[in-house]
Amino acid sequence: MSQFTLGLSDLPEYTYQCADALEFSRTLPAESVKLVITSPPYNIGKSYETRRNIEEYISGFEALISELVRMLADDGSICWQVGNFVDDGEIFPLDIYFYPMFKSHGLKLRNRIIWHFGHGLHCSKRFSGRYETILWFTKSDSYTFNLDDVRIPSKYPGKKYFKGAKKGTLSGNPKGKNPEDLWEMTIERLIDDWDAQIWDIPNVKNNHPEKLNHPCQYPVELAERCILALTDKGDCVYDPFAGVGSTLIAALKNDRRALGSEHVKEYVDIGNERIERLKEGTLITRPIYKTIYEPSPDDKIAQRPDEWK
Repeated sequence: MSQFTLGLSDLPEYTYQCADALEFSRTLPAESVKLVITSPPYNIGKSYETRRNIEEYISGFEALISELVRMLADDGSICWQVGNFVDDGEIFPLDIYFYPMFKSHGLKLRNRIIWHFGHGLHCSKRFSGRYETILWFTKSDSYTFNLDDVRIPSKYPGKKYFKGAKKGTLSGNPKGKNPEDLWEMTIERLIDDWDAQIWDIPNVKNNHPEKLNHPCQYPVELAERCILALTDKGDCVYDPFAGVGSTLIAALKNDRRALGSEHVKEYVDIGNERIERLKEGTLITRPIYKTIYEPSPDDKIAQRPDEWK
């Protein structure tokens, strides 16, 4: 790992190693990474983590976050994606606990993004959880933000100004609209039926084309949106809890350099194998902004059952 002590220009196209996140981060040059994007363990007792009380869990990230800020470029960003810690049925929103830790290093919160998805565990004593949050911090006021690279289709692309100097001209952007800070599955209700244009970012469940042997795998396209918006081609992207390599794949397929660390060797092996398939052109990923589902009139399952009418 001494290769990482040489300087930014010496970093390889990608490196994905079985290593502790803190130890690996300490080997990276200062201000060498444009984007840190990750989803750390949630302390919910998965096989790859040791469950602790909430105070011990949060304090365990202090040294790592300090290293991440050190290695972050002045115009760089951190995207920290978390859900909830649950203890005896009580919810502890992890983003609330992490926010002051990043602020203590002088970082600035640009968005608290809500990622809504439609599938997950069903709860019996509270409403079923269907969202997680992404805290997007920047190191300075001079940061990269490529909005045009992540615009999404407009709901009313033909809408025009109805008054003023621009009356009668199109009011939208031909490249689409800003995806906003709520990334969700979109279903528009018509008067008599559903117009199920569901096209945003689903979570990785059993029918997802990217599903592998990881209990909390996140989709490549979730990382892609952050990478396209917050980095330029050739920039370096780092995921300290890289799992099966989804962040690295998102970076490499968009001409960025990628670094990843993960302490479970099985996941690292899977991730490196996926990267090899990406290079060969055989890796299957869900295309970014692909429509999830468009029912036809003949699709009986998508229609409301007569018994419910």
